[in-house]
Amino acid sequence: MSEVSSGMSATELTALTGAQWVKSSRSGPTGGNCVEVAFLADGQVAVRNSRHRSGPALVFTATEWDAFLGGAKDGEFG
Repeated sequence: MSEVSSGMSATELTALTGAQWVKSSRSGPTGGNCVEVAFLADGQVAVRNSRHRSGPALVFTATEWDAFLGGAKDGEFG
């Protein structure tokens, strides 16, 4: 069995883990340019482009994801 890693296709990651992808309620009804996330059973968080759902996924540890969310909430990226 393959190990989950950043850069693997989101399709492969879904087949391997049973990932359930969700997008933000702020993305609007038409989708557009959005990202989708999947919270994996081992605590990691995967991210994919909603326009290229079979493309590569980025996989973050829970600590990395929490740091990203904290930075976003604190306005570090804008």
